[in-house]
Amino acid sequence: MDIKVTTKRSLLALSVISAISATAAVAEEAAVEVPDEIEEVTVIGRSVSYANNATDEPMLKQQASLTSVLAAVDNLPGVLINEGDTFGSDDWSTSISIRGFQVDLSQQQIGITVDGIANGNSNYGGGAKANRYIDTENLRAVEVSQGTADIASRSNEALGGTLNFTTINPGVDEQLVVSGTTGDFGAQKLYMRLETGEIAPNTYAWMSLSSQNNNDWMDGVGEANRDHYAAKIVSYLDDMDITAYMSYDDTHEDNYQRIYGLSQFQQNPEWDQLTSDWSGIPYVDQSYRRGWSTLRENWFAYLEANMTFGAVDVKANAYYHDNQGRGDWIPPYVVDVTDDGTNGHSELVHGNTAMGGSVLGQIFFVDANGMSLSPQAGCVSSLTFPYGGGGAQYDPACYPDSAIPVSSYRHTNYKKQRSGINIDAVWTTLIGDMENTVRGGLWYEDYNREETRSWQKIIDSTVGYEFDHVPYWIQYSREFPVETLMFYVEDELDLNVAKIRLGAKQFNVDVEKKDRFNSANNLAVSSDSDVLLSAGVVAPLPVEGVEVFAGYAENYAAIKDVVLERDDADLSKVEPETAENIDVGIRYAMPGLNASLTYYSISFENRIRFVSNEDVSGIDFLESAAGGYINDGGIESDGIELAVDYQVTESLGLYVSYTHNSSEYTDEGSEGVQVIGTPEDMAVISLDYQHDIYSAGLSTKYVGERSAGSFTVDAYSVSDFYLGATLEQPVSGIEQIDVRLTINNLMDESYLGTIATGAAWIGAPRTTALNLKAVF
Repeated sequence: MDIKVTTKRSLLALSVISAISATAAVAEEAAVEVPDEIEEVTVIGRSVSYANNATDEPMLKQQASLTSVLAAVDNLPGVLINEGDTFGSDDWSTSISIRGFQVDLSQQQIGITVDGIANGNSNYGGGAKANRYIDTENLRAVEVSQGTADIASRSNEALGGTLNFTTINPGVDEQLVVSGTTGDFGAQKLYMRLETGEIAPNTYAWMSLSSQNNNDWMDGVGEANRDHYAAKIVSYLDDMDITAYMSYDDTHEDNYQRIYGLSQFQQNPEWDQLTSDWSGIPYVDQSYRRGWSTLRENWFAYLEANMTFGAVDVKANAYYHDNQGRGDWIPPYVVDVTDDGTNGHSELVHGNTAMGGSVLGQIFFVDANGMSLSPQAGCVSSLTFPYGGGGAQYDPACYPDSAIPVSSYRHTNYKKQRSGINIDAVWTTLIGDMENTVRGGLWYEDYNREETRSWQKIIDSTVGYEFDHVPYWIQYSREFPVETLMFYVEDELDLNVAKIRLGAKQFNVDVEKKDRFNSANNLAVSSDSDVLLSAGVVAPLPVEGVEVFAGYAENYAAIKDVVLERDDADLSKVEPETAENIDVGIRYAMPGLNASLTYYSISFENRIRFVSNEDVSGIDFLESAAGGYINDGGIESDGIELAVDYQVTESLGLYVSYTHNSSEYTDEGSEGVQVIGTPEDMAVISLDYQHDIYSAGLSTKYVGERSAGSFTVDAYSVSDFYLGATLEQPVSGIEQIDVRLTINNLMDESYLGTIATGAAWIGAPRTTALNLKAVF
C-alpha cells in the first residue's frame, strides 16, 4: 500500500500524539471518580444560539440494527434521508437534504463528522459517509446543527449545517452483547460486543464485530455484504481523559439505478430498469445488476485527550483514515486503444495493458481471428432496451451468426489516505460578576486521493460478467493532494440576562491534481476562505424554561478536487461556495416537555455546477462529453422548523416535528425555481410506549412534493413500527434478553426517494426485521 505523507503533516501529528502520551505518562494515578453512567444524556435542543436537535432512544428503536446509521436522523426537523433500500446498503442511491442543501452523487453541501472528527468528504468517489465508520449498535446519538452550526465544526462542506455521529462509550461492567437479526430480502446480521469492564485503573473498553448481508428488494439478484470491526477505550486519569477509537469497514454493494421520468415509475413502480439475468447481448447486459457495484474498505482511528490546565480545558486529537475501493460498470464494447493493423485486436488478448493514450474506436463484435466486424449495411437495430434501444452496431442480428460479442468491465479505482489533528482550548474566567468564555482551536488535515480507471475485458460476453483481472487499458491515473488548515476563535459573555457570542474562523485549502500519464494536465488551486464571522445570543425569558436565541454564521465549502478531474477545467471560473445563515428561535425545556421553534434564512452563493457541452443518451462510459465547472448563481432558502417532545404519561411519549422550507435557485434563467430534491413541507408524528418489559412505537413521516427538474415527484407518507420486550435475568448466566420486531414502511407506500436532475430512485417497500439480543 502506498501512503504518501508530507513532512509537515508527520511532524504535526507526531507532536500531538507525543504530547498526549507524555502528559498521560506523568498524570497521577490517583483515585478518580468514575460516573456510574458513562453515557451522556441526549437532549433535544441544547441551549445555544443556533438551531440544533439530536436523536433519542425511541428514534434509534424505529430502525432495525441492519439499518444504516444515517436513517436515525430522518425524523428530525429539516432533515430528509433517502436510501435505495431500508437497510441503506447502497451509497449510489443515498441522499441527505437539509434546508435546501444536499449530499448526493453530485453535491456535498452538508458537513459530517464522527465524534467531532471530519469524515473526509461525503462524495461517492472516494468519500465516506458516517455508516462507513460506525455500526448501528455502536451509535450513541446524532447531533444535528442545522444552518449556522458550531464554529468549531470540522468540515469544509458545511454550507447547510453539520451532522455529528457519536459512538457509545465503554460501560463500567464486564459484559458480552450478542445480537442476531433476520429480515426480508435475505437480510441477516450477527453482531457481538465485548465490554471489558475496568481493565486498568479507571480504564474501560469495548470491542465489536459484525457481519451482515442482504439482497436487493426488486429481484433478489443484487447483493450487499458488510463486515465491520470496531473498538474503543477510555481512560479517566487525574485532570485528563484519554479516548481511542478504531473501526474497519469492508463493504460490497450492488447498486440500484435511477429511473428517468414518471412514466417508467408508473409503468412499474417496483423495477429500476436493471436486469437480473445475463442475456449474452452486451448492449442489454450493460444493465445487469450484479455489474453495478460499489466496493469500499475504510480503516479509521483516532487518539484523543481531554486535559485541564488551571482554568483552561484543552482537547486534542490525532486521526488517520485509509479508504480504498472501486465502482463498477459494464460498457457494451471493448475500447480500441492500440493500432494493431491486421493482427487482431491486442485488447482481446490476456496480459496486454495499454497505459493512457487516445481512443481509436470501439469494438462490438469480432470474428474468430479477433478482428472487429461492422454491422451489415442497411440493418436496422431491433434493440429497444435499455435507454430506448441502441444502433445496429450493438445488435447481434446485424452481424453474421459466427460473430462474437465483446464487452468490458470498467473499474474506477479509489484510494485515499488522510491524517490530521484537532486542538481546542476553552478558557473560562470572570469579568466582574459575568462569566466569560474564550474558545479557540485549529484543524489541520492532509490527504492524498488517488483515482485510476481500468478497463477489463469480459472473458466471454455470451456466458456471464466474469472479467479478466489484468486490464487491457488504464484510461487514466491521477492523484489529488489536498491540504486543509482551519482555525477559529470565539468569545462568549454571560451578561446574566443573556449570553452573547462573537467568533471568526478561516479556512486555507490547497488542492492539486497530478496526472501520472501527462504532467501537462496538472492543476492547482488555492481555495482559501475569507474570514468567516459568526455571532449569537441566547436569553432566558421570565417564563420558567423558556429562552429565545438568534444566530448568524458565514459558512463555506472549498473547491473540491473533483472540479480538477477534467483536463479542460477552467479554474478561473470557479470560486469556493459560500452561505450566510440566520437562525432566530424560541425553546421551552421542562421535565416532560421540550419544544423548539426556529425561523431561518439562508443565502447560498457561488454554487458550483457542471455544464456539459453534449447531451449523451444513456451512460457515457468514456466521458467524452467535454465540459467544466462554473459558479452559477446560488440558492435562497427560508423557513421554519418545529420540534416537540412531550411525555404524555409515564409510559407514553409523543414527538412531533414540522418543517416548512422554501428553497429557490438564483441561477441565471432559473430564478425562483424550486431546488431539486427539496420538499416545501415535511412533518413527523411519533408515539412511543414503554411499560414494564414492553415497548412499542409508531412513527409517520410526510414528505411534500419535490422537483426533479423536468417533472414533479408526488408527496408521500411512510410509517415505521416497532414492538419489543426486555427480560431481565431470564435464566442464570444471562443478564438480559431483548427481542424487537421492526417494520419500516408499514403501509407499503410506493414512492420515489432520492431525486436527481431529470431522474429519481424508487423508495424501499415494506421491510420487516426481527432482532434478538442477549447480554451475558
